[in-house]
Amino acid sequence: MKRSMYCGKVTESSIGQEVTVCGWVHSRRDHGGVVFIDLRDREGILQIVFQSENASVFTIAESLRSEYVICVKGNVRKRPEGTNNLNMFTGNVELIVSQIEVLNTSAALPFEISDYVETSEELRLKYRYLDLRRTNFQKNFIMRHKLSNEVRNFLNEEGFLDIETPFLTKSTPEGARDFLVPSRLYHGSFFALPQSPQIFKQILMVSGFDKYYQLARCFRDEDLRADRQLEFTQIDIEMSFVQEEDVMSLVERMLERVCKSVLNIEIKTPFEKISYQDAMLRYGSDKPDTRFDMEIKDFAHELKNCNFSVFASAINKGGIVRGLCIPKGASFSRSEIDALAKFVGEYGAKGLAWMKVTSSGAESNIVKYFKEEEVKVTISKLNANVGDLIVFLADEEKIVVQGLGALRLKLGKELGLIDKSKFNFLWVIDFPLMEWNMEEQRWQALHHPFTSPKNPDSINKENVGLQKAKAYDVILNGVELGGGSIRIHKSNVQKKIFDILNISDEAANEKFGFLLDALSYGAPPHGGVALGFDRMCALFGGEESIREVIAFPKTQKTLDPLSNAPSQVSDKQLKELGLKVVVKQAKN
Repeated sequence: MKRSMYCGKVTESSIGQEVTVCGWVHSRRDHGGVVFIDLRDREGILQIVFQSENASVFTIAESLRSEYVICVKGNVRKRPEGTNNLNMFTGNVELIVSQIEVLNTSAALPFEISDYVETSEELRLKYRYLDLRRTNFQKNFIMRHKLSNEVRNFLNEEGFLDIETPFLTKSTPEGARDFLVPSRLYHGSFFALPQSPQIFKQILMVSGFDKYYQLARCFRDEDLRADRQLEFTQIDIEMSFVQEEDVMSLVERMLERVCKSVLNIEIKTPFEKISYQDAMLRYGSDKPDTRFDMEIKDFAHELKNCNFSVFASAINKGGIVRGLCIPKGASFSRSEIDALAKFVGEYGAKGLAWMKVTSSGAESNIVKYFKEEEVKVTISKLNANVGDLIVFLADEEKIVVQGLGALRLKLGKELGLIDKSKFNFLWVIDFPLMEWNMEEQRWQALHHPFTSPKNPDSINKENVGLQKAKAYDVILNGVELGGGSIRIHKSNVQKKIFDILNISDEAANEKFGFLLDALSYGAPPHGGVALGFDRMCALFGGEESIREVIAFPKTQKTLDPLSNAPSQVSDKQLKELGLKVVVKQAKN
């Protein structure tokens, strides 16, 4: 027998037809004289029926167990009245089996193949080939395929060329730790796996390929969390003779198309644009979630002369005072408010001031320190209503921004304020070009050192702190989907940026000499963007972790339980590479 249809494709249009399907036994129900089996393949589940009148196939059906692989032939019929399953795409039909072949049996399973059974992640990853049989995973990877295909189709139609860049390249400082690959032919020298194709795609622009893209594999040796993996995929795009609006418009049209074709949803374009400064003020984050309100407000001006010493002291020391209104938060108990204070304490905050808004005004142990007009202004500015709770943080800017930003997200989730059906895209623009590294006492690039400043001709060490970057991040529902910038295309400007970053000419030539050389040979103005493809798949699939949309991910401890990687290698291999392993002694 040869398969003629997928299980999940058998519908009412197939009634009366003889079809052959193959798959795994998902579940089995013996009703005495009739055996029902849910047969599963990548497209879905189909109920197949074995009747005792057909003794030869019925006997085999009685011996079937979970995850046996079978092939069956039979006629499709409409399910009897009252037995249809509205939760299944194929729930109105069933297949009456006339022939069966058992293609393989299955050993006892380490866990049940079901979307509703909780299993430890380590066990799931050890038996990933079983985990991936779950219907929700099958849907995730079918969606991932459709998404990548639609991205490619869109960019191909826009005149972009899919060009591969090297996996074995030179180690360059790009923010994260490189994966190093020792050279067998040149002992003591190493290749590095690329953190991104950044330098190569810029060189492609110099080479005259004015529209490049790649679904690029990237590698970063960093600690893992839900949205990070050692190896990941990004939609990498670069264009010549463009400015910020050109790149952002392209991304908007691409996302509009994939949302419609893959998710069948309409998104609004052009996306809202928010400056970095505004995002940090209103949302306490450079990747704001705008699916709910609860905007943060600044009170440094309104409360600078108040009698509450905590606020006055913070402002006089150059700090800030900002507040947040929690809807219906006046019902919070004192212990619940104390828990909020403990939460923001994790971000360095020394305390959380608060006021409950009642019909007779504001109530708390700090109201007595404020003039009536100061309280009214505070309530008005936050659009607070009776029954709401106002909370404040007063400290240095970084602590206040991070603390209130995290608290806003926490409460948005816990209070059910987030509409999970929304797809809110936006751009964050006007980023600072650089930020001051207090620990190392030097400037460092906020994005990367190839990002063009807004005013490249006038930049110097004295005014760099005021310079904005020609950079842009695209955000979806509080997640940075990707980011990009207009690049520096003149070698003298790039050298100036390296100088501000305390990268000497010698170090610049050592690390980036080939890029600097390329820029000196008629490099065109260019810019681009990179979108996290795994993050996009997770968001589109409604998953919290990108591990749910990557076929063979690593654990948070950077291990692969399936293949037991990383593993030791033989002395012979080490000798060929000119390496010797030094084992650190464990501390008592």
